[in-house]
Amino acid sequence: MAVVEKELLCKDFLTKDKQLLIDGKWVNAESGKTFETRNPATDQVIGKVAEGSKADVDKAVKAARKAVEEGPWRKMSTAQRAKLMYKLADLVEKNADQLAQLETLDNGKPINESKHIDVPQTIETFRYYGGWATKIEGETINANPNMFTYTLREPVGVVGQIIPWNFPMLMAAWKLGPALACGNAIVLKPAEQTPLTALRIGELVLEAGFPEGVVNIITGFGADSAGSAISNHMDIDKVAFTGEDKTGREIVKASVGNLKRVSLELGGKAPNIVFADADIDAAVKGAITGIFFNQGQVCCAGSRLFLEKSIHDEFMSKLLARVAKMQQGPGMDEKTQIGPQVSKDQQDRILSYIDIAKKEGASVACGGDAPAGDLAKGYFVKPTIFTGVNNDMRIAQEEVFGPVLAVIPFNSVEEVAEQANKITYGLSGAVWTSDVKKAHKLASQIKAGTVWVNCVNMLDPAIPFGGYKMSGYGRELGKHSIDLYTNIKSVWVNLG
Repeated sequence: MAVVEKELLCKDFLTKDKQLLIDGKWVNAESGKTFETRNPATDQVIGKVAEGSKADVDKAVKAARKAVEEGPWRKMSTAQRAKLMYKLADLVEKNADQLAQLETLDNGKPINESKHIDVPQTIETFRYYGGWATKIEGETINANPNMFTYTLREPVGVVGQIIPWNFPMLMAAWKLGPALACGNAIVLKPAEQTPLTALRIGELVLEAGFPEGVVNIITGFGADSAGSAISNHMDIDKVAFTGEDKTGREIVKASVGNLKRVSLELGGKAPNIVFADADIDAAVKGAITGIFFNQGQVCCAGSRLFLEKSIHDEFMSKLLARVAKMQQGPGMDEKTQIGPQVSKDQQDRILSYIDIAKKEGASVACGGDAPAGDLAKGYFVKPTIFTGVNNDMRIAQEEVFGPVLAVIPFNSVEEVAEQANKITYGLSGAVWTSDVKKAHKLASQIKAGTVWVNCVNMLDPAIPFGGYKMSGYGRELGKHSIDLYTNIKSVWVNLG
């Protein structure tokens, strides 16, 4: 049942001016400019948002610097920091339904995904890192009997964080959580396509009682605007970025000005490998989740489906039958299983890749275009599966970031391991088999930061996530993210 107007819990938020959060206050952009954010299911404007630029980033960085060096945030005990983070998690939970609606309206994803995946994982991420705030420790090292030597973990300082549009709220939590636990101050830039939940979380940050300047939120564009201002800023100590590899390379180039630290979670082209001895029905469900969850706009999407030749036809028959039953529609309709792409640009990009695949000789098993009728006004692409694909085709090598699956047959473990790694990316992979030895062997051979066995898309705040090769460097989530947001200081005390 679709959400009707009277049930729209985020209506009041949508009608308000969307300003920038700088130094604990909501302010207009210095330029006075705004931009529109649209509902991808209808192409209708759902809000106007302040368009931040370099001048606004400069103000936010000054506020963050003051907060991390002079304000109460610096003097606060770790237990007090933890308490604030737990309070923020409680407020997200209290406003869960409203936040889910905002995420779906702005991004397009099905409301059941926003409600049952994005919001709960956001809450759990803040709670997980709230726990870490009191557990960041140094060491004593008995290196010299005439010296007392120990280490301290200290905040990096002012952190710039640039998040993508595919999981706006959850990616904000992935970035904010460890940075806050470690005592940093933050300048956060959400994607221009999906700024709303970050701004709402900014309101909850203030309600939770975080000191002024600890969290600053600058909405706006990336290249030659707010994003590049963050990347180039000489008083930002670290940048954390999630997005496409092209932008990641630009951020690395920009970092040389003051040698700021950089962590990158970039694209992927994950192999999803199914052996003949697998549970076929479970693997079919996994293949659907792997590529059609969030309309395929997932960096770890299983966009290359490797099928052992002996099960190819059986698997495809079951896969196509299940995909044919998927309901596509507006994300706010609770029956929707696959919604629109996030923007017209993204829809056009995906459709162009579909045309490329056809020209390369791949066969359309289902989908292959945009739907007609009522859905034509939104940014929809039909769930699309290509067969007759070889691993050298562009459709198998380049990240489409949409509901497009390339099916590739294989004969042996050695062959599929080689093909799985014959790619510039290395974010994730999946293996389906009942042979535990084969599973462990292939998991060790796949060059990726995450490998799932007989499952896909499993994530937890305690488990590190990140990539090899062109998928970036640094690990988010788990204890490893603490390394991203702390400096280690060695102290020598002469006892002689």
